[in-house]
Amino acid sequence: MTEEKKIEYWRWPEARWTAPDIDWKEGKIITAGVDVGSVSTQAVIMVDGKPYAYSNMRTGSSSPSSAQKAIDWALEGTGLTLGDIQYCIGTGYGRVNVPMAQRTITEITCHALGANFIYGPSVRTILDVGGQDCKVIRCDEKGKVINFLMNDKCAAGTGRGMEVIADLLSVPIWEVGERSFQIDQDPEPVTSICVVFAKSEALGLLRQGWTTERVLAAYCAAMAHRIVGLLRRLGVERDFAITGGQVKNIGVVKRIETELGIEALKQAEIDPQIAGGIGAALFAKAIVEKSKA
Repeated sequence: MTEEKKIEYWRWPEARWTAPDIDWKEGKIITAGVDVGSVSTQAVIMVDGKPYAYSNMRTGSSSPSSAQKAIDWALEGTGLTLGDIQYCIGTGYGRVNVPMAQRTITEITCHALGANFIYGPSVRTILDVGGQDCKVIRCDEKGKVINFLMNDKCAAGTGRGMEVIADLLSVPIWEVGERSFQIDQDPEPVTSICVVFAKSEALGLLRQGWTTERVLAAYCAAMAHRIVGLLRRLGVERDFAITGGQVKNIGVVKRIETELGIEALKQAEIDPQIAGGIGAALFAKAIVEKSKA
């Protein structure tokens, strides 16, 4: 009898994409950005400043290996090789361990430029909710960072914190947002979203008769409230955009918007989770252009 494979409720689906209307062989400048985060890794390949291919996968125990796997997956089936990429920049938590990168740039700088590319030059405030930290970035019309604030003291209010709750409640992480709204009325946010205490507190609520959806709502509300506090400390100037994996959790995003009284910009064509990789690839393009000038 074979052992049943444990369901990983916390794991977001991995994805890759290739632009159907771009022939990279006709491109003049081919660059890449590899964003190695604490939870996920994205590799973005751009041809003449346009997204050509990207991959988004779970970060493993080794940053160099995660970067290599991500770029290999992005290249898969395209006919492109690493040798065709003229310049690559590493960014993110593991940026110093991207073996194919000629240079590293901080994720704050790359997310600002990437958000500018994805959402347009009107963006002034960017919220990036990563796996282990949360950043609020103020930028100008060119995507240049003016100021930023970061909370990385613990996993509360981050993607990792929500993964713990999803796994505890046996709810696939991609269903958390929708299910958090399957209630009559939002409960009060939980008193603590510290990952260390979250499990015992959530179990206590379930023992009190709370439904899974009510518990999810309480944790999404608590996460949103914590993030809004960070946003207000720096100040929110419109337009406002969100990058990072938690942009896919509408349970958190909609509650942030409600508490702020501001609706975040929406983007259907480009996954906002690859903003860091896009920014890195754009910086790489600028370096190539400067070398040719």
